[in-house]
Amino acid sequence: MKLEAARTAAAERAVAEERQRIARELHDVIAHSVSVMTVQAGAVRRLLQPEQERERLALEAIEATGREALTEMRRLVGLLREQGASAEFSPQPSMRAVDVLVGTVREAGLPVELAVEGEPAELPPGVDLAAYRIIQEALTNALKYAGPAKAWVTVRWRDRELEVEIANDGRSGSGGDGGGHGLVGLRERVALVGGTIASGPRPGGGFVVTAQLPVRSGA
Repeated sequence: MKLEAARTAAAERAVAEERQRIARELHDVIAHSVSVMTVQAGAVRRLLQPEQERERLALEAIEATGREALTEMRRLVGLLREQGASAEFSPQPSMRAVDVLVGTVREAGLPVELAVEGEPAELPPGVDLAAYRIIQEALTNALKYAGPAKAWVTVRWRDRELEVEIANDGRSGSGGDGGGHGLVGLRERVALVGGTIASGPRPGGGFVVTAQLPVRSGA
């Protein structure tokens, strides 16, 4: 009973930590987008003619709303940051960099093959981050726990969804969550964007993680 309670508590901590990480990452992405919109509104406002007073007022309202939104987001996300932690404004990873991720894992010692099917599309920020994190977590776990192995990453772009599949032929008993709670966090992230994720032993040996994510917001 004590062991089960400890596992439950650890899983709950993993979910809470992943929620904080998601909030921080999405804050940085959305804050950048809102900042760009605010700057663009100001740039257009300065190009207006003196008689375009109605347009000027509308653009000033957009600028003010954008600044207020940024302030509120920083305040809310500040509640989720660990005490003393500073804000991070580095670019967040995305599916545009998945080939770089795969190359990094190869250099670390895990042979990985990357296959892309279909035509890439622009993704909502949350979906983009989720897809990248799924691949990153699955490859990291394979590198750490699958033993001598080879991995395959397949990215399937479809009209309504993006499917990512990460498989390895290593030790199936430990190639998934590595005894940790990486998949617990991924399920939380995938559920947030309205997707699904499944993991388990791979036919013929190894482990496989598959996720379907909506390509468009609200899908």
